[in-house]
Amino acid sequence: MGTTSRGNKPNEWAAKINHTHIINDPFIKNFISNCFLPKDVDEIDIKSEQIFEKLLPTNNPIQHFLAVDGGYTIVEPKKQFPSAQFAFFQFGAILFGVDDVERLSEKPFIFPEDMKKLHNLQRFKLALPIKNILSHNQESLKNSIRKTLYDFFMISRDHSTFMETLKWFIFQEYSDSPKDTYSLSNDPNLDISTGTGSFELKKEKMNADYTFDSPNGKVYLTDVFRLHEAVDEEHGAGGILGYLTRLIEQLIIVHFIKYIYAYQATLLNSFLFITDGPLSFSGQTANMHKPMRNLCNFLKEKHNLFLVGLEKSGPFVEHAQQISLNPKGDPILKNGEYFLLSNNYTYKYITPGDPTKMHYGSTSYYGGKIIFHSDDNQIFVLTVPTTDKDSNLVPHKKNYKNLEVILLNIQKLKCHMYDDSIIPIALANKLVSLANHPSKVLLDKFVAASLKSD
Repeated sequence: MGTTSRGNKPNEWAAKINHTHIINDPFIKNFISNCFLPKDVDEIDIKSEQIFEKLLPTNNPIQHFLAVDGGYTIVEPKKQFPSAQFAFFQFGAILFGVDDVERLSEKPFIFPEDMKKLHNLQRFKLALPIKNILSHNQESLKNSIRKTLYDFFMISRDHSTFMETLKWFIFQEYSDSPKDTYSLSNDPNLDISTGTGSFELKKEKMNADYTFDSPNGKVYLTDVFRLHEAVDEEHGAGGILGYLTRLIEQLIIVHFIKYIYAYQATLLNSFLFITDGPLSFSGQTANMHKPMRNLCNFLKEKHNLFLVGLEKSGPFVEHAQQISLNPKGDPILKNGEYFLLSNNYTYKYITPGDPTKMHYGSTSYYGGKIIFHSDDNQIFVLTVPTTDKDSNLVPHKKNYKNLEVILLNIQKLKCHMYDDSIIPIALANKLVSLANHPSKVLLDKFVAASLKSD
């Protein structure tokens, strides 16, 4: 691969002709010819696979919307040492009332003065060393990241912390039969390769600062996320950034659910919680889908819960566009219709796989996917909590509680500024996203100046 010069010498560019060796290689030719792409719209026999549902008018109890979105950018504080990197995260939670949404949804553009009228915007910021940087007097990048996450969760926010929420969530303190222990696959102070076996987090043994004592060092409650397992001391922790973003976005929602549940649980009947992305946890954090499903099932049984994830890109969105805006004929999924994606359909038409041997999302999702073609011609890929991991094998509407109320409100939250977006997510993204220019440039300068002042 080519490299750029650090001084006055010329850049080392890649040669312009070497692609011919790949194109003419018989092994490569044979490999490419035997690959299969997702099916085109005219190859889809969707009617034989799914039952379409028409969204019908229904009573709408929703009065409030809480949307969460987040993002990150990577900065290099030392230009002569670009392999040293920080990641800056910013997350936002925005509370809307029905009146706010109805007023904004009619506007073709949203202006700064409109944003000022929104209330209860909360921002949560995090800086994380991800490569060739140590912090907190730690001896390794892994422990620097562990301690940084622990400190972030310990910050007091409105007389509460994310750590209190995490304890409530992990040990299921909301239920009639809370858990006493949570098992980690290993002691995070040790190398995974040592094969030390599981480490039990016993609630009665937890210290006042949400740590546990181990012969090898402190174990933090935040170690349940297992992010430390994906940290490479040489190559860095860039691989955890997407996992961490999705994790914190959803735990912010749990934080607000906990608050509402503690002080006025009946309000759960009128709140719709919205997150950007599917209802799943990815990578090392995938184990969090089990306690999240337990929480959702408890609330749906004992009180109520309206929760939805909205996808804006990826293979499911591309497929939804195909079947709803069929360029070769009439749309397969018509306006006002939705359908529940089955395991068989997912592997047959959207992502390659064998549905007889594979179960989509069974180890990471706590919800099932729905494609919805709204009356005003917007196409949404949504995830709604389901009762168990097998719900998408042969999906039934009864396992997607409050589905039609959620779809009704998603349609109501239309946003004409962006493709198939909704007002809460569009604004949350607008208010917390970190752009390459000028945000990244200014953060570079901020970090460099801060390090020099120390």
